[in-house]
Amino acid sequence: MTSDSSAPASVSAISPVTADTTAHLQVRFKTESGRLLLLLPPEDATASGWADVLQQLKHRLNSGDRFWQPYTAVHLVARDRLLDVRQLQTIADTLTPYQLQLKRVYTSRRQTAIAAVTIGYSVEQHVPIAHLNPPTEAGQALADPLYLQTTVRSGVEIRHPGTVVILGDVNPGSSVVADGDVIIWGTLRGVAQAGAAGNSRSLIMALRMEPTQIRIATQVARAPETPPTQYYPEVAYVSSEGIRIARASEFSKARLLPQPT
Repeated sequence: MTSDSSAPASVSAISPVTADTTAHLQVRFKTESGRLLLLLPPEDATASGWADVLQQLKHRLNSGDRFWQPYTAVHLVARDRLLDVRQLQTIADTLTPYQLQLKRVYTSRRQTAIAAVTIGYSVEQHVPIAHLNPPTEAGQALADPLYLQTTVRSGVEIRHPGTVVILGDVNPGSSVVADGDVIIWGTLRGVAQAGAAGNSRSLIMALRMEPTQIRIATQVARAPETPPTQYYPEVAYVSSEGIRIARASEFSKARLLPQPT
């Protein structure tokens, strides 16, 4: 791998919810930092449940108060609302006649995150309180690991404030960003970033390591131009010389070895 410690970590931030105490109880559209957000009310905010949410969405789309251009990407802020594959697809199908394209899902529910990735949407999972009060102190505990059994297709991005474990391949053109470790029980061919919040002791592990790029905290490394003739399960970690990769079977020993000065 070729190390480039000067390149900055790429972690985007978004504040999906404002402090409006009445508007947050309704489905609504909002622009923020050039993005078109579709905000759903919290799970316990609507007595009518999913049917009421869908009706509100259709009402917003038909209201005539539009401030988007054709084929604008929509970022769905689902909060703590539990959505399955069918419901997410219904939202996407409802947006399509209005030339809106569902691209990313923000959620605090693991099941919603899994459903979104399964049908090809980028996803960012938050712990529930993160929607209203993002942690600002150092040393915050990580969220529970996010486990996904799927192939991460090109164009899909997964972000999670903890460790991400994927049982499947990560294809070129996709990315996985985690505040904890990134563990790929398959082939890593896309971009992976561990320790996105700054923890340089985070790790990236894969059964077959062929990444477009890997990042750990602020360190960046790219795949060598000449691929190896054989592949083994490997672990990427930060040393005094930047990002190093060791065979999983030799990782503990490699991390303890003194690095050249």
